[in-house]
Amino acid sequence: MFKRDYYEVLGVPRDAGEEEIKRAYRRLALKYHPDRNPGDREAEEKFKEAAEAYEVLRDPEKRQIYDRFGHEGLEGRGFTGFTGFEDIFSSFGDIFEEFFGFASGRGRRPRARQGNSLRYDLKITLEEAFFGKEEKIVFHKLALCDSCGGSGLRPGTQPDICPTCQGRGQIIRSQGFFQISSTCPTCRGDGQIIRNPCPDCGGAGKVRIERTINVRIPPGVDTGSQLRLRGEGEPGEYGGPPGDLYVVIHVEEHPFFKREGNDLICEVPISFVQAALGDTVIIPGLGDDEGIELHIPPGSQPDEILKLPGKGMPSMSGRKRGDLYVKLQVKIPTKLSPKQRELLEKFAETEDLSISPARKKVKDFWKKMKR
Repeated sequence: MFKRDYYEVLGVPRDAGEEEIKRAYRRLALKYHPDRNPGDREAEEKFKEAAEAYEVLRDPEKRQIYDRFGHEGLEGRGFTGFTGFEDIFSSFGDIFEEFFGFASGRGRRPRARQGNSLRYDLKITLEEAFFGKEEKIVFHKLALCDSCGGSGLRPGTQPDICPTCQGRGQIIRSQGFFQISSTCPTCRGDGQIIRNPCPDCGGAGKVRIERTINVRIPPGVDTGSQLRLRGEGEPGEYGGPPGDLYVVIHVEEHPFFKREGNDLICEVPISFVQAALGDTVIIPGLGDDEGIELHIPPGSQPDEILKLPGKGMPSMSGRKRGDLYVKLQVKIPTKLSPKQRELLEKFAETEDLSISPARKKVKDFWKKMKR
């Protein structure tokens, strides 16, 4: 995989000092931070690229190896970069605290944490689940305040050291031979107090916004399917990455089709004449505007199920479609015209109906009982 020159990535000369490298990385990290570019894969890659360059150039030993042998030299020493956002925020926790208004060096600070993920429930029809669609959704979430960049500070001001814990974020109480450490109640573990809060967010660093995005629903989704939209959740804490948005699908019931996995089931009414003689009828089908031909074999029985392969729902994995199962509902007429009755009576004369099978079974049963 091609890697750009680390000095080129940060935009610094090869003799750049530690502070110049740090300032360059700060600028890129703020520009491409996931909170500011939710769902932007290109920004994510630039963010990771800048972090990798900074990790090497800030370390005298790694930088010396890189200057002499390039990327191959670092790989030979086992350096492979970062696997994800968590590695970056964990390695540069203090730097990101500075970026977002929390100075370092006065005690331990909370580690960078990923923001909360959100859930959005979306109802769609079975037809929409079959074909897939683009859906515009509107939801509310917390976002970094544009005025203060998430620091909670009025622009141009700095936080004060907490007078209770002296910037440590922890207070220690002695109880007998023991010392108990707990989160400072004044600064809630930040080690700092905002005396001049941002007027737009009130010092919270976040504001609630309305967000509108387009969601692509793939064909074949079912109730319970979840679509994950990376970075569309709420911003992280202490420079951590944003959470995700999970769109949970609910497919409404259909008046004709019942769904079981990727298979569809429906009931089709036919006359007893069609059942006896057989017939070809057109029934509705998803994805088939002109309907589907259903061949009813002669002698079909009530509740018999006919299978139409490949006429069910598409698979989200891109494999073949499911099947369509048609249950035959044989309808017996409740009223007959004189002509119909005459024809049926003639049909009855061709069969021995003097003793029906059910009646014959009853007679046989009583004969056995008398023995």
